[in-house]
Order: sequence, then C-alpha cells, then structure tokens
Amino acid sequence: MSRIRAVFWDIGGVLLTNGWDHKERALLYERFDIDKGPVEERHETPNDLWEKGKITVWEYLDRVIFFEPRNFTPQEFFAAMQQVSQVLNPGNFDILRGLAAQKSYKLVMVNNESAELNDYRIETFGMDKLFDFFVCSAYVGLRKPSREMFETALRLTQIAPQEVAFVDDRAGNCESAASLGINAIHFKSPEQFGQRLRELGMNFELETVNA
Repeated sequence: MSRIRAVFWDIGGVLLTNGWDHKERALLYERFDIDKGPVEERHETPNDLWEKGKITVWEYLDRVIFFEPRNFTPQEFFAAMQQVSQVLNPGNFDILRGLAAQKSYKLVMVNNESAELNDYRIETFGMDKLFDFFVCSAYVGLRKPSREMFETALRLTQIAPQEVAFVDDRAGNCESAASLGINAIHFKSPEQFGQRLRELGMNFELETVNA
C-alpha cells in the first residue's frame, strides 16, 4: 500500500452544509415567499454555468430568481444564500485540523461550488488556514464527477493517485475518483472517515477547538 501524501476533500455534505443544493434553495424559497416551480425549472442550466465560473452570481440570480419583479433585492437574496452555510460535521473539522497540524499531508479542497459562495465559505470558516490548494469547480471550469476534475487536482498537487485519499458524500464522485486509482472514501460519519484514514496508514490526533 502506497503512503498517503494528500487528502482531497469535498466540502458540502462533509464539512459544511451544501452551498446551494435543493435543501438550501427550498429554505430561501420559503423565506422569501417564492413559487418553487418556475425558479426550479430555470435553475439547472444557469447553475451549471455558475459552478463552472462561466457566469457570476448576479447573472445566475437574474436568470433564475429575478426574471420577474420581486419585493427584495439581489443583494438581500445573496446575503441570505451566504448565511445558509453552516458547519455540518464538527468531527470532520477536528480531523482536518489534526491533519493540518501534522504538516505531513497536502490538504486539497476538491468541490463543486460557485466562486462567490466558495470564497465566502473559505473565509467564514477559516479554511484558508487549513487547506493548501483549492480546486473548486468555478476556479477550474470543471465539475465532479468528471475525471478531468480529479486529473486537474492531481496535476496541481503533483502527487500520484495511489498516494491520495479522497472523501465525498456522493457515491458517483467517489467512483469517478477511484477509477483513476485514488483511494476514495464514501463519507458516512466522522468516525467512519477517521477509521478509514487510519486504515490507509495515516497517523494524526484530533484537534478540537474549545467553545
């Protein structure tokens, strides 16, 4: 078994709530009294472009939310989109901080997210202090589960796939990574994730931030 030199991390569903998935959208549709049907019909294509960095958040909102008059502004709605993001698994942050403290592994964000929400999440949750690289879909113009997304992350880190562990809550993303020889971990719980890392030969102590 090759020594693990890097961990590729999904973010939404692993560390944080998703940035703009169906649950987050539903929360804001209710909060802003938006009829779900018409906006969901418009969502998919602009969202793909937005998460690949082809359009801005304001273009996305113009196409999906503000195609008709609203009693709130795009700025108010985007602020609410940001505030939806919350820590989902504190135990995974303990693992992440423990690995970062070792300074023995490259820690790489590999996620599908818009640039504006990703930038907000990195700053708000202090992930710029924990990760070495940020391979976000909006930064590289690719989205998981494409093999090209993982190939790009491998090229940027210059680490062989068998020396990489990857964690994601979506089976399809794990399957794509595994097809390249990456040690993919389909996330179920912080305990399962930590145990799997140790089975791969990684040694680390959990780093918990006191409240």
